[in-house]
Amino acid sequence: MAAGTRLDPIDRKILAELQADGRMTNVELAKRVGISAPPCLRRVRTLEEAGYIRGYHAEVDSRELGFEVQVFASVGLVSQAEADLVAFEEKCREWPLVRECHMLNGEVDFILKCVAPDLSTFQTFLTSQLTSAENVASVKTSLVIRGAKDEPGVPFEVLEERLARDA
Repeated sequence: MAAGTRLDPIDRKILAELQADGRMTNVELAKRVGISAPPCLRRVRTLEEAGYIRGYHAEVDSRELGFEVQVFASVGLVSQAEADLVAFEEKCREWPLVRECHMLNGEVDFILKCVAPDLSTFQTFLTSQLTSAENVASVKTSLVIRGAKDEPGVPFEVLEERLARDA
């Protein structure tokens, strides 16, 4: 059974609404999903406890805050033993410039999304920390010129279409 089918339509609507606007009040959320406020709050708490909602964040504009440089770094490791993969992931969590770290299959072991205030700061990180890190065999970087889409979360409309089709 698909993960989304374990939730009822109201739970999925709650998740979709909170994904679109995590700051709305419980009263507004309840109104949007068509239930009263107390059961809505209980459902939200249950969704949080079950891990469907991992947190709430403000979407900040990195460029407005002076982080002018965004880079994707493709990292190849010498060893792909589980302990070495975990060690690299832990290292990535320690580096503030690394905002995302994803292990991939194929030619590249990891892709990192990095932000920096300027090219010089990123270059220093690249040469003094990333490329010199234990087990790192290769790093290829791509500087982001501009972003066309940065949509968080999941496309609930696709989930709803699939559930309707499979019903």
